[in-house]
Amino acid sequence: MQNMRMYRRSMRMPLAAAALAGLLTAWTPAGADQNDPRLDGLFGELQSIEGPEALKVQNRIWGVWHESGSDTVDLLMVDAAEAMQRGLHEQAEAQYDAVIDLAPEFAEGWNRRATLRFIRGDYRGSIEDIQRVLDLEPRHFGAYSGLGMIYDRLDQPEAALKAFERALLINPHMDQVRSRADAIAKELKDREI
Repeated sequence: MQNMRMYRRSMRMPLAAAALAGLLTAWTPAGADQNDPRLDGLFGELQSIEGPEALKVQNRIWGVWHESGSDTVDLLMVDAAEAMQRGLHEQAEAQYDAVIDLAPEFAEGWNRRATLRFIRGDYRGSIEDIQRVLDLEPRHFGAYSGLGMIYDRLDQPEAALKAFERALLINPHMDQVRSRADAIAKELKDREI
């Protein structure tokens, strides 16, 4: 509770000071959630199940990915997501920057900033962040899906298809990704004719 009060007070300070205050008072080393031993079993299940159970397993994977191991990082992630939903993109990006500074090995911090940068139209920055996510967690089907969306927007269908196919190899239960990958594959085939 004391850490929460301190965090709220610190939000009145400039972001750098807030991050430093959080680091000094409440920060514990971030758990590298993408290295959590639970994930191997969950990814195995994801490959072997069908139907609504697949969504439950997928959500459990996302849950593990969101476990930072740091109260400060968790608060920054929640605040950044709320700012993003309210359209306060600069504020959200500054908070994701603070997450990355505090926990550079936390893949989901990079992934969330990549998503925000995609929304803002900063495709280069989003691709750079996605590459970092994939360096940390090569099974991050969400990052591959996002990469496919970027390349699709940039009218690079071969690269988009490759990213979507990679996402589907890891998580074959993403219907929208499969639908878009099938459409791109058909478009590419039609171009050859």
